[in-house]
Amino acid sequence: MPTVTRRQALITAATTAAASTLPTVRFGRFTVSRLIAGGNPVSANSHVSRTMDLEMRDYFTAANVKRMLAACERAGINTWQSRGDRHIIRLLNEYRLEGGNLQWIAQTASEYGDLRKNLSEIMAMKPIAIYHHGSLTDRFWHEDRPDKIARGLKAIRQTGVMTGLGTHIPEVIDFAEQNHWDVDFYMACVYHLTRRPEENARLAGHPVEGELFWDDDRPEMLARVRKTAKPCLIFKVYGATRHTQTAERRQAAIELAFDYAKPSDAVVVGMFPKNSEQVEENARLVARALARRR
Repeated sequence: MPTVTRRQALITAATTAAASTLPTVRFGRFTVSRLIAGGNPVSANSHVSRTMDLEMRDYFTAANVKRMLAACERAGINTWQSRGDRHIIRLLNEYRLEGGNLQWIAQTASEYGDLRKNLSEIMAMKPIAIYHHGSLTDRFWHEDRPDKIARGLKAIRQTGVMTGLGTHIPEVIDFAEQNHWDVDFYMACVYHLTRRPEENARLAGHPVEGELFWDDDRPEMLARVRKTAKPCLIFKVYGATRHTQTAERRQAAIELAFDYAKPSDAVVVGMFPKNSEQVEENARLVARALARRR
């Protein structure tokens, strides 16, 4: 039996066994696991420090990315959310060539500057959904240019796949709902990470370098998640490691998200399994949180 076929068979068998413990939900015409693997660590975006960014970059060789994605499938995770850039596209293509079956939710790569060309490259990899990059959404919001967000969403809609809106700002979801924007889902960050520096300083009581992970933000965004009828993919539930010091804190962070999540929602968690088996643990935590709500 060829190596590729054997590997694919092992992944499929393990995924079938694991899927019974990790619930799924309908997402358009697809079925996604209620835990989705996030892509920030693979792209060396730690939201912690430059040192950790470099550690992620060095760890996530192509071999280690594929090893992590295979672990996701074994744990019952059937979807990967990550950036629609050429780095991720090459990794995803290689993984699929070797028999991987993960579905892909793509974030637009706003640094390309040519959205339609970026969308064309993304579509070649057959994503199940594409969403408007949250940081770009927030930048246009702060510039008081929601029309630019709407134009980006229209371009995504023209691809024919599910169209999502990413944001870190609760009021953006309010605006989108009130104005009946043509979106199928929201990619909702539980931390408002795009505040201006003076706002961060006011909240923290001192100047803040970089992003402020303000825990009071979480219920504000989660209230929007619960209110909208549209599916939401909830991310930064661990505050980019700030709630991962103990198993109890990790479980509490997952529980908080599902306290608000609708039956149509899922959580997106980036994983960095260099020093611990995070994939299996996160699958267990999510399965436990959902079992308590049945």
